[in-house]
Amino acid sequence: MAKVAFIGLGNMGGPMAINLVKAGHAVTAFDLSAAALAQVKVEGAAVAATAAEAVTDAEFVISMLPAGKHVLGLYLGEQGVAGNISKDALVIDCSTIDADSARKVGAGLCAQGIAFIDAPVSGGVGGAKAGTLTFIVGGEAAHFERAKTVLGNMGKNLFHAGDVGAGQVAKICNNMLLSILMVGTSEALQMGVDNGLDPKVLSDIMLKSSGRNWTLELYNPCPDVMPNVPSSNGYQGGFMVDLMAKDLGLALEAAMQSNSSTPMGALARSLYVAHQRAGNGKLDFSSIFKLFEKKAG
Repeated sequence: MAKVAFIGLGNMGGPMAINLVKAGHAVTAFDLSAAALAQVKVEGAAVAATAAEAVTDAEFVISMLPAGKHVLGLYLGEQGVAGNISKDALVIDCSTIDADSARKVGAGLCAQGIAFIDAPVSGGVGGAKAGTLTFIVGGEAAHFERAKTVLGNMGKNLFHAGDVGAGQVAKICNNMLLSILMVGTSEALQMGVDNGLDPKVLSDIMLKSSGRNWTLELYNPCPDVMPNVPSSNGYQGGFMVDLMAKDLGLALEAAMQSNSSTPMGALARSLYVAHQRAGNGKLDFSSIFKLFEKKAG
């Protein structure tokens, strides 16, 4: 088993670190939240007072942070930890950030003789807890193979997308498509309801027809159609609107850089930002269904 430093113990990072502990790895964790540290400590992880202390002598350094600026600061900032990381270590950033930031971190660490891959995840909090995440990796093939030692204990699907930064590009392409599917499914279901259809019956019809998609099959946005999904729990849990809006922003930034045409992605982002600004940012992204409901009065 490996010696692992884990930095960033939020809704995703905490369960991921715990799964590494359960797999027998020696995990030293760091987070700015004392409560988050206490939670992983109870599960058997060691806790560090600083990020620099956490990464010292680690074979794998894993980070799960909110944005590119945090990842850049952690590794390459004035108080960055690059100087404390062993030259034999592999750095794995699982944050969802812009590809340019991932490439900058990779290049900066490489210049210091430290291996790096970007490995954003798909699967949400449920997948993080269950250890069934999908990891989308950018970096050298040899580093990808080495990373399987720990990634396989946190996820069940591991993909090598290409060079450093490719993981981020593939992740935002996936999430852009997911947002479009969720918006389209929501407006179709609501149109059916507005015309007197039972949303469960309509969902069953579309699941057996050409409109079938992931949101209908596993994540229906209409309340009480499907059990054990956020829409049937007041849109609590799952993947927040705030995060979807962030990822769609990253997707449009990437599209501008590559001169890609993404009109559906742009529309989905405008709808999610409007939904976010209406005070729904902490709800699951399937709550976009509420945007299409007829308002009383």
